[in-house]
Amino acid sequence: MPSQTQYAVIGLGRFGSSVAKQLMKHGYQVLGIDESEEIVDDLSEALTHTVAADATDEDVLRALGIRNFDVVVVAIGSDIQASILIAILCKDLGVKKVVAKAVTELHGRVLEKVGVDRIIYPERDMGIRVANQLATPNLLDYIELSDKYTIAELSVPSKLDGVTLKDLDPRARYGCSIVAINKTDGVIIAPTAADTLQERDVMVVIGTNEQIERFEHAVED
Repeated sequence: MPSQTQYAVIGLGRFGSSVAKQLMKHGYQVLGIDESEEIVDDLSEALTHTVAADATDEDVLRALGIRNFDVVVVAIGSDIQASILIAILCKDLGVKKVVAKAVTELHGRVLEKVGVDRIIYPERDMGIRVANQLATPNLLDYIELSDKYTIAELSVPSKLDGVTLKDLDPRARYGCSIVAINKTDGVIIAPTAADTLQERDVMVVIGTNEQIERFEHAVED
């Protein structure tokens, strides 16, 4: 089961709402914040909480208890000045991790300089992929092949250090298959049952979305 990590998503446009909804699917609590009352009303039943508010106002962020959220996603793209100001306020107010959408390389560089922990470029990172990466710490990349099938890159946690694929047996236990292992000295394509996993290796796993999710939860530290 997911931990009690709490997320706030500021800006509920197409990108922000996609991230917020996908985080909800993973079982996390999500506060959605947007200036538009209409957007907030539309998403009120899809998210844990929604608030119509001006997130560029420091007093508003304080009143919302923004510093108590583990991750804040600043998903505003159309107003670069507002995006930067909100990111600065979140960092100043003590938010542990701030993730922000950037619309240009320059915008991204400014966000980086003000202390944003991760910059997202929507043309390279779709909202659903970002949400899956945020929700699953061991998940390095996530590509939906179809509505049902997924390829995921998962870092090997310490609990699997020294475990062979025969012992792990992901196909029998979870229905998914490890099709490659990326090690520091090279990549093993189509690994055999005798191949051994090491901490910080990267497993390339293929299966249905449900199989991948079960496997992710089972191997988490």
